[in-house]
Amino acid sequence: MTVEQLNASEYNSFYENYIKSVPKETSLGILFLENLKEVSERLATIEEAQLSFKYEEGKWTVAEVFQHLIDVERIFQYRALCLARRETQPLSGFDHDAYVDCSGAENRTLESFKTEFEMVRKSTSILFDSFTNGMLKQVGQMNGSSATPRAIGFIIVGHTMHHLKILQERYGI
Repeated sequence: MTVEQLNASEYNSFYENYIKSVPKETSLGILFLENLKEVSERLATIEEAQLSFKYEEGKWTVAEVFQHLIDVERIFQYRALCLARRETQPLSGFDHDAYVDCSGAENRTLESFKTEFEMVRKSTSILFDSFTNGMLKQVGQMNGSSATPRAIGFIIVGHTMHHLKILQERYGI
């Protein structure tokens, strides 16, 4: 399954930039692995002291960005699972800034981010591997609009790519 197979009705237009940033001909399973490798390589270039850096007042620290990536991936895993299992209740949104504010990211080590991101991403990959084609196409309600698990998979990858680009362009990482 590639991003080209997605229909725009499978996700909220808010996620369009994430979806557009994903390589078109690469399967979701490969994207999860390549994206994990990219994050791991990026984390390997960071010094512990850089975790507290923010490029301007009011912006997240490097640690908070990585905590955000982990939190959002866990939330999207849950959403994909709910939709694949035909949850009838609409899934609510969340305030990502509030999650970051109380995450305790400033108390974490670089090694803890490396380990947790790798474990969460491997869990994501295993979860998506367990879905049948029918499950991946199951439509449900997420944050006020229709969504499918397969769209969520590509959103996960695109979201991570988005923040890696920000880390490079604004944080110099």
